[in-house]
Amino acid sequence: MSIQLHGYWRSSASYRVRIALHLKQLDFEYIPVHLVKDGGEQKSEFYQKLNPSMLVPTFVDDDEDIVLNQSLAILEYLDEKYPQTSRLLPQHTLDRARVRALAQDIACDVQPIANLRVLAKLKEEFEATDEQTKQWSRDWIMKGFDALEKRLKTRAGKYCYGYEITLADVCLVPQVYNALRFGLDLNSFPIIKKVWENCNELDAFKRAAPEMQVDAQ
Repeated sequence: MSIQLHGYWRSSASYRVRIALHLKQLDFEYIPVHLVKDGGEQKSEFYQKLNPSMLVPTFVDDDEDIVLNQSLAILEYLDEKYPQTSRLLPQHTLDRARVRALAQDIACDVQPIANLRVLAKLKEEFEATDEQTKQWSRDWIMKGFDALEKRLKTRAGKYCYGYEITLADVCLVPQVYNALRFGLDLNSFPIIKKVWENCNELDAFKRAAPEMQVDAQ
């Protein structure tokens, strides 16, 4: 199989790409990279050569001789490479910019602050407890969701941007998964909750869910 996705079951960025691959109806090989076991498989010599940043996901297409990191770059590549199914970005220039902004609100401003290596750093250098790191995550997700909820009031229909799945939904669903994992009450964000529920009715989102992956624990 030419397309491979190196990822971790609970990684938000890996989750985004899994959703997109399923939306695009592409066959791919999922290759787990355990971020914790044995000090982290992302630190192995093999994986460092593949992705020097030692992060997931890494997208590989052997037929095209392509290796890509950064989930948003992978998502846009897939959208341009396979435009015939489930377009993630609208046709109109302004609509595309607005969808990108919603996606980046999540993928750039919220998720990185509470990812695994940040939480590990809080524990290692500042002796934060598990509950303190969870509170840290909840606080930052809540700040991001407060702003996102306000934006969606003028953007959302059934999904984040009207009535078609876009890049914004692909980023939102993994972030809601994180929010629930850290104990955030979604009832404070009714539009986000509605969009999340609508997305998770679709087969592509169900198949991409963390608990459905071979490395799920």
